[in-house]
Amino acid sequence: MRFKRHVELKKGQLDIAPLIDVVFLLLIFFMLTSSFMAQKGIKVNLPNAVSSEPIISKNLIIYVTAKNELLVGDETLSFDKLDSRIAEAARAKKHILIKADKKASMGKVVAIWDLCRDAGISNINIATGRK
Repeated sequence: MRFKRHVELKKGQLDIAPLIDVVFLLLIFFMLTSSFMAQKGIKVNLPNAVSSEPIISKNLIIYVTAKNELLVGDETLSFDKLDSRIAEAARAKKHILIKADKKASMGKVVAIWDLCRDAGISNINIATGRK
């Protein structure tokens, strides 16, 4: 037979203020007793190169504006002139980067892609933004 207890157990609250004090004391102790040393690197004397030729970019960047205008650098080009520039880039084995505006015609971008493929360029990229 079970008897009921008349004694109520009360749960005490845990006071975390002393715990915070101990953590800060440990933090201060480790900061004061640790020694920080800068690691020494290996000294390397790099060779200097003197070149009279400027470094040529490996990319031909084609911009397509919202009004479907074609730009290479600061120069506005027609579709026929763009074809000749792409042919030059193919001979120089350059990569093509197409930067098209969101509002630009996708047909225009695909047409540029086709021009690049017809010219024999295999490395064609379309620039996108991050979300």
